[in-house]
Amino acid sequence: MKLKIVNPNAAGIDIAYGEMQVCVPEYRDGESNRCFGSFTCDYEEIASCLKACGITTVAMESTGSYWVGLYFFLEEKCFYVLLANAKDVKNVSGKRTDEADAEWIMLMHSYGLLKPSFHPDAAARSIRELARHRDNMLRSASKEVQHMQKSLVLMNIKVDTVISDILGKSEKAIIEAILNGNHDPKSLVQLVDPRCKASKETIEKSLEGTWDAVHLFELKQSYDLYTYIHTQIADCEAEMDRLLGEYTDGCGTDMQGYTATKKRVAKKCHIL
Repeated sequence: MKLKIVNPNAAGIDIAYGEMQVCVPEYRDGESNRCFGSFTCDYEEIASCLKACGITTVAMESTGSYWVGLYFFLEEKCFYVLLANAKDVKNVSGKRTDEADAEWIMLMHSYGLLKPSFHPDAAARSIRELARHRDNMLRSASKEVQHMQKSLVLMNIKVDTVISDILGKSEKAIIEAILNGNHDPKSLVQLVDPRCKASKETIEKSLEGTWDAVHLFELKQSYDLYTYIHTQIADCEAEMDRLLGEYTDGCGTDMQGYTATKKRVAKKCHIL
């Protein structure tokens, strides 16, 4: 069975951080395989050259995040852009070069041998980006919690051994009181929630520290960072809610008739 060209106006682009290798069919241009830079002005030149060659569709490999800028730029210039999985664009054996890779991508796209990767629309991408940004901030906040725990341990304050949540209502109140200059265990223990399982005598012993000035300074820095990060997380969540509202309005979905299921679903945590 002979392969037929299904995309005669196809080009292939090999993506790298500092340069873009663009290949078009040989009969379209005297220099059919050219290297461009990665600045916005280079994007403009790429788009102009593709239009001059009569190209209507472009295939590129999803290499890291380097493809993102050119992908959206060419979409705005009314090209159909196919983002191919790196596994589907493996070149033939032999020495690999940017020129050979770009030509191979162009050929595979011309014959319709590349499958487009799923790519969400602009609204969904915005929500996804904010969700990932929120995850990064949560990780940063977790690091500050670890720093606070270390500062408390270095001052021999063992309150985390009797109160499980270092930043629960009780321990947060204790940390704030410590940072405000209250280092009296008998006074600090009064801030503990009465529902705490540990006895007040045990908690009071855990609050007898050395109160080293350097570790108190580190504790304050970490606590201030933790608090600030959570204000940023709240702002991020508010923006996500706004975008989600616009997204669901655009979908024309009425959620008023739906009720939340009581079924518990096991989830695995993945780092995106």
